[in-house]
Amino acid sequence: MPLPRKKRAQVPQYVSPNQLTLAGFEHPFDQKLSPTNRWVVLAHLIPWDEICNMYFKFVPKGQTGRPPLNPRIVIGSLIIKHMCNLDDRETVDQISENIYMQYFLGYPSFTNEKPFDASLFVDFRKRMGLDNMNAINEKIVAIKTKIESAQKASESVLSSNKDDDMSDDEQDTTNESEHKGRVIYDATACPQDIAYPTDLNLLNDSREKLEELIDYLYIQELHDVKPRTYRQVARKKYLQTAQKKNKSRKVIRKANRCQLNFVRRDIAIVNELLDVYQTKNLKFPLNPSQQKYLFVVQTLYDQQKQMFDTNTHSVEHRIVSIHQPHVRPIVRGKAQAKVEFGSKIHISVIDGISFLDELSWDAFNEGSHMMDYIQKYRKRFGCYPREVLADQIYCTRANRAALKELGIKLLAKPLGRPSALSIHVSPGERNPIEGKFGQAKTGYGLNRIKARLKGTSESWIATIILVLNLVKLAGVVLLCKIVNFWSFSARLLKMVFQNISYIFRQIDDSRQILYLNAV
Repeated sequence: MPLPRKKRAQVPQYVSPNQLTLAGFEHPFDQKLSPTNRWVVLAHLIPWDEICNMYFKFVPKGQTGRPPLNPRIVIGSLIIKHMCNLDDRETVDQISENIYMQYFLGYPSFTNEKPFDASLFVDFRKRMGLDNMNAINEKIVAIKTKIESAQKASESVLSSNKDDDMSDDEQDTTNESEHKGRVIYDATACPQDIAYPTDLNLLNDSREKLEELIDYLYIQELHDVKPRTYRQVARKKYLQTAQKKNKSRKVIRKANRCQLNFVRRDIAIVNELLDVYQTKNLKFPLNPSQQKYLFVVQTLYDQQKQMFDTNTHSVEHRIVSIHQPHVRPIVRGKAQAKVEFGSKIHISVIDGISFLDELSWDAFNEGSHMMDYIQKYRKRFGCYPREVLADQIYCTRANRAALKELGIKLLAKPLGRPSALSIHVSPGERNPIEGKFGQAKTGYGLNRIKARLKGTSESWIATIILVLNLVKLAGVVLLCKIVNFWSFSARLLKMVFQNISYIFRQIDDSRQILYLNAV
């Protein structure tokens, strides 16, 4: 007997609801703002008065022109941009749509208007700079000590008996310690948002920029005949090699030689056109931006010519982008990217708080600068660290001897043969600083710096470090509120139970008195 065929379930169809009008749409603006929202917590956490006064020191004062923007809006917008990992235009749009962000910026009421034009972010980053952002970070980090001291004071009220149990010798040792805290050191690269540089592409970009300068400098009244640049031939030869999938070294070297000749010819033409202006005592025609490009292209040609003649791929202060000549190749030896193009930073993490110790556009050995970082720790906290946790590049014999002389314990693998009795550092102890790097790169855009200028890129990086600390402090504040709530609840319940037990004792006493009187 054949089995009955199963019926397929009917596919549900989407029914479009009628779109409500704006008047019928329910909104929560009649309700109060949540005090646990991250923007509300940060608004009360940041010392806006001190930071705004620091900002006004760098604002040019003049009798004319429009008044400057509110510094709280300027600094707060930078924090919002990097905390949400948004671009400049999207940040302005989000501020105009989000009531919590406007509360964070100090708005008296909600408004649909944009706070400023998105192009002003460039001026904000120029004005703040690396030093100013680090100073703001230091001011905000000082809040953590106040929070911890208040938390310790509340805990001491609950556990006051523990202080009595502590011996006098233990109290003396804790108060007289000269070394406090544990610091974790590490460095990382901050890649810049540039195209992957190759010698052929760099020479082609230089040639195109020189051709633009030639078209700008040539004036028919001053020059008889416009020099020939062979730009069509150069473009064709470049594409013949660039569009090939599998290019051998011989083919690439031949293409580089060809582009070097074109660039050398164009540089000579530009110099000849400039000489005409000088001989006729005319004003120098190039603006500062064009002068910068000309200098960069000439320097890049000299570097490429040197590498081509010596058949090498490295040169000191190598230029990898004509638009961002400050960017340098950073060799880190990572599995995913052996070479990164950008800046290199050194970070120290103390109790979950990050500090930017050094930022350089050239590669540096962080192990050789370790004692400088130790002195920065002493300048920042007034004492040396008790323990230092770092990887193998810091653990040189000179650094070990210097730390031992200062009485600082280095948590690292000891030199020589491994001993069964020696205690080594577990692999997970350096996770806090690695987690900071991962959080900054994946969440806040440290893996792709989109600023073009050197100063704005440095301000971009410093702002991300500031955002890391703000997120950490916001979590600490919420935790302290929860702890204080539970401690208050515990004290309240303790008082209630004490009163109840007192009432029951009084009832028992009255019962015993009534029984004795009856007898």
